[in-house]
This record gives sequence, structure tokens and C-alpha cells, in this order.
Amino acid sequence: MHPPEFLNTLAMVLCVAAVATVVFQRLHQPVVFGYLAAGMIVGPHVQVPLVADRETVEQLAELGVILLMFSLGLEFTFSKLASVGPTAALVAVAQSSFMVWLGYTAGRLFGWTSLESLYAGAIIAISSTTIIVKAFEEQRVTGRLVEIVVGVLLLEDLVAIFLLALLTTVSSGEELTLAEFGWTAARLTAFLAALVSIGMLTVPRLMRAVLRLNRPETTLIAAVGLAFAFALVAIAFDYSVALGAFLAGTLVAESGQPKRIEQLVAPVRDLFAAVFFVAVGMMIDPALIAEHWVAVVVFTVLVIVGKVLGVSTSAFLTGYDPRTAVQAGMSLAQIGEFSFIIAGIGLSTGATRDFLYPVAVAVSAITTLTTPWLIRASDPLARLIDRKLPRPLQTFAALYGSWIEQLRLAPDDHSERAQIRRRIRVLLADFVIVVAVVIGASVAAPRLTAWVSGWTGLDRWASVLVWLASAAALSAPFAVGIVRNAQGLGQALALRVLPRAAADKLDLGLAPRRALVVTLQLAIILLLGVPLVAITQPFVPPFEGAAIVALVLVGLGVNFWRSAANLQGHARAGAQTIVELLASQASAGVTTGDDGQAIEQLHHMFPGLGDPIPVTLDERSPVVGKTLREINLRSLTSATILAITRGSRQIVVPSGRERLEPGDVLAVAGTHQAIAAARAMLVGSNHG
Repeated sequence: MHPPEFLNTLAMVLCVAAVATVVFQRLHQPVVFGYLAAGMIVGPHVQVPLVADRETVEQLAELGVILLMFSLGLEFTFSKLASVGPTAALVAVAQSSFMVWLGYTAGRLFGWTSLESLYAGAIIAISSTTIIVKAFEEQRVTGRLVEIVVGVLLLEDLVAIFLLALLTTVSSGEELTLAEFGWTAARLTAFLAALVSIGMLTVPRLMRAVLRLNRPETTLIAAVGLAFAFALVAIAFDYSVALGAFLAGTLVAESGQPKRIEQLVAPVRDLFAAVFFVAVGMMIDPALIAEHWVAVVVFTVLVIVGKVLGVSTSAFLTGYDPRTAVQAGMSLAQIGEFSFIIAGIGLSTGATRDFLYPVAVAVSAITTLTTPWLIRASDPLARLIDRKLPRPLQTFAALYGSWIEQLRLAPDDHSERAQIRRRIRVLLADFVIVVAVVIGASVAAPRLTAWVSGWTGLDRWASVLVWLASAAALSAPFAVGIVRNAQGLGQALALRVLPRAAADKLDLGLAPRRALVVTLQLAIILLLGVPLVAITQPFVPPFEGAAIVALVLVGLGVNFWRSAANLQGHARAGAQTIVELLASQASAGVTTGDDGQAIEQLHHMFPGLGDPIPVTLDERSPVVGKTLREINLRSLTSATILAITRGSRQIVVPSGRERLEPGDVLAVAGTHQAIAAARAMLVGSNHG
């Protein structure tokens, strides 16, 4: 009697997976690699006399996708989303858009279709929650770095869900159209709104009633049943099971006890998740990876360099110190489970050819291996970057964080808030109009150029130029509006931190305010420009939109450098005033505890230098005898030393070669958190 094919396949998959994972655990490698290796062993592409039934494994893998996404949804609640705040959202949107554009552009350069290139961009856009959490646990990472990384991951999950829904809908054809894109967005919005509204009224109440029974098996069955039910609803509306399962998890989490439910679901999830990763391994064809090794190398570099650059830049611009920003970028430089799901949808719908799936898995495997190394190397790299920055940028980086902190803590003013909201609405309207004009002009170009040619008698190329000029003229006012309104919004925000002086007084805060306005304008244009390029890229020639945004950013960059140089002069003048105040008080016999009174005068004379405090060193200080470069204060704490008073000697904006001595009085500036960390580092534990 022959065993049933289902039982034969399940036994083979689980036994091989068990052996492979034990081996990989012994080698101190992620167990996911063991599952992938098991899939290659039982798959059709490696010559091993163990071949599982692919159709059976894929059906079981679908259960793994549902349970994985359901568990991910359990960790996502609307209250948690609200607690993340706008910072993580801005970073997630900026870096995801940047990666989608990079992936799409690289795919087109390889000669792939528009849809394959779009899948490639989506595949490399989302980092792996599983890999990062494990790496942080192993390396005992804590503090602000965990805060920003977890927040970005949470918002990236939302971006991934949107990409899944979008790609599932547009995978019926190879080319995108404006009507298809608009209909997809509207249909997805309506589907999510209806499902979430109905679900919020029913699912949390149902799960609370089940939980009150205090029967673990009943809770497990109800939770898993909801996951499969929502997956079926998603399929009925032509969306992926991943979207439905994720929404089910989110709604179940609103019952108030997601951790309790997650503990019950975890063993079942882990079982079918193993089968899912085995199914991924079965589709890895080493011959295809070897054939497309250039794509593997290119996309690996794009993931590492692109995510480090995208996350670090956006995190810094939203107020994180350079060290934390670089560490966040290097922590998020990998792809994982979402990439497999996206690649699997492309393969199953026929939107992509066979090569893209193994390329995605290979890139994920390589970046998974590099993640722990990158996390460990992030701190030395941040120190190196800090040392190599020009002095004006070092000063700007130290003060910028304090400005953003003051902006967050600024008192709420109704009229200012209304003005800021109006600016944001106008910016978003300009953004939408530019996107619509660019996509509409691209889609309608063949018909309208033919009409122009017939009406004017011009040849085809002249008609194309006329049409392009018309489209550019139509979108130009709104594009210019984005730049101008970004400046206006930056000005409105900067005035909350550095108000203008009275009309009859000298505006001492002009230099720092100008630097802040230019930086905020740069950040706003990046936040809007990168998604604009990512959205419109499938409809325009390669690099066209990116070139325009790059030109604007270059112009703003030149302006930023000038403002940073002016800020350096402002900081130097302020530092000179600090040392003179401290020196005069020292000569008058004022005690160290009263030094803060002298520093307090600086706020009125030189706005924009944060809240500098005096720190006095004695013989017991752990930094005495060391140079500023050796203690690396700015890189480790994000605080900066504006000035040093050493008896009668005054040192303004000291260099890294300056050696600290007992009795030095240091004027330390930065955010409150940075100053507290700097004080602890400079004074040491012996001082209480």
C-alpha cells in the first residue's frame, strides 16, 4: 500500500527541514537558511533523490503566508501606529520610495519589462522584521536606535501591504496605465475602508467574548479561523491572502490581548512558516542565479547602499542625531519575508519570469548574512563620518537636533498651526496635480501627438516636442509651487523655534533660522520628490524625473552650504561670548554652580545655539588628559563643545587635537538628551 502523496510530501518536507535547521543552528546561522536549504534539497533543481510534490508544498505554503501575515498584524494596532509618530512615517515613506525607484531603474537597465522592474523595486523596498529583531536581541541593542528602527519597520509593513494590493491588481498586464493606476488606488481604498470599518465593529467584540471563556483551544481556533476567513474575503476581491490575513491580525489585536493570542498561534505559525520557506527554497534554481549573478550583485549593492543612504538621510533630517541615523540605516539594510511573498505573487500571476524569484532569495540571503556585521560596524562608521565632516557641517549637525527638539516642544498656537496645515494641504495638492499631469501626458502622448501632427502638419518628432513642451508648461507652475511652498512651510516651522526680532532691533537669529529654513525645505522636497519620482517613473523615460529633482536638490544644497558656513560664524561668535562671560565670572570669583547664569545670557544674544551648559572638569574626570578626538564626544553623544575656558586662556570652537585639563570649563550644546549624556561622559560616575 502506497502512502498518500500529501502525507509523503509533508513528512519529507518536515524531516529534511528539521535536519537542515539543526545543522544551520550548529553553524550559528539563521534557521531560515536551513528551511531554504531544505527546499533546495527536496526541490526539482538540485540533483538529490528526494523530490516533494510541488503543488502540495505550495498549498501548504499558502497557509504559512496567511499565518505569518496574521501574526504580523497582531503586532500592529492603531494605538501603536499613533504612538510611532510622524518621524518613523516620514523615514519609511522616503526610503521605501527611494528603493522602489532604484529597483525599477535597475530593472529597466537590465532590459526587464516595466512590471518586472516594478516588482524588483517592491522586492528591495521592505526590510525584514524577523532578521532585525533577532540581530538586535543577539547584540543587545537598546535605546533610541530600537525606537526608530521598530517604528520604521511598522510603517514599512503598511507600505508592503499597499504594494501587495497594487501589484496583485496590476499584474494582469505588462504595462501600466493612468486609468488602471487610479482605479486600483480607489478600489483598494474602498476595500480597506469597508473591511476595517465592519471589522472594527465585530472582530474585537467577538474575540473578547471568546477570550472570556478562558479556553486556549477555542481562542486559537477562533483566531486562525478569522485569519482564513479574511484571506478568503481578500481573494474574492482579487487581492492577495496576505492582505486579508494582515487585516485580520490587526483587528484581532484590537481585542486588547494580542500577546496572549500570539502565544497560542505561534506554534502553528512556525510549523507552516517552515513549509513556506521550504517552498521558497524549492523555487531556487542555482542555474538561474548563476546566469543572473550580475543582477544578484547589483541588487545586493542597491539594498545595502540604498537603504543606508535613504534611512540615514531621512532619519537625520527628521531630527535624529547622525550616529543614530547611520546606525538605523545600517540596521535596515536587508530584505526578507515580504520580498519572498511579493516575488511569489509575481511568479504565480505570470507578471514576472522565473529568474526574479531566485534573484530575490539570493539577495535576501546575502543581506541577511551582512546585517549583523553592518550593525556592529555602524558605530565606527558613524564616528568616521563625524571626523571627516567639514567643520561647518559638524556644527550644523550638533545644533540641528536641538532645533528639531525645540520645534517638537514649542507651545501650541492655533493660528500658526492653521497656517502650517494650509501649507501642507497646498503642497499635497501641487504634488497630486504634478503626478496626474506627468502620468496623463505619458499615457495620452501617442494619441495627442498624432492629433497635433494632423492639425499643424508637423512631422512626428516636432509634434512630440510640441506635446512635451505643453505638458511641461502645464505642470511647471505646480512644480514651482512645491518648491516655494516647501520654503514657506520651512519658514513657518523655523519661526516657531527662532522668532524674528522686533522691527527696531537687530535680528540675531537670522543665521541659524536661515540654516533651519533651507534644511527643512530640502527635507520637504526630498519627502515629496522621491515618492513623485517613484510613482511617475513607469510612465516617463529613465532618469528624467530624477534628473529634475536632482537639479533642484543641487541648488538647495549650494544654498544649504552657504547657510551652514554662516551658521559656523554665528556659532563662533557665540562661543567667543561664552568664554568671555565665563572668564569674567571666574576672575570675579563666581563659583562653578553659578556659571549657568552667564550661559543664560547667551540665549538673548545668540539665538539658535540650543541650551548650552557649563561643565567643569577636575582631576577625577575620566576625560582629563585625552584629546577631544580621543573621547569622540560629538559622535557618541551628539553634543558639541562650543568653547573651553582654561584660566585666562579662551578656546573658541576647539579642534579635535585639543587636550582636556583639570579645571577646564566646557560649554556643551545640543539636545537635552545629548547634553545629559555628554555630562555623564565628561564628569564620570565618581561625581554622582
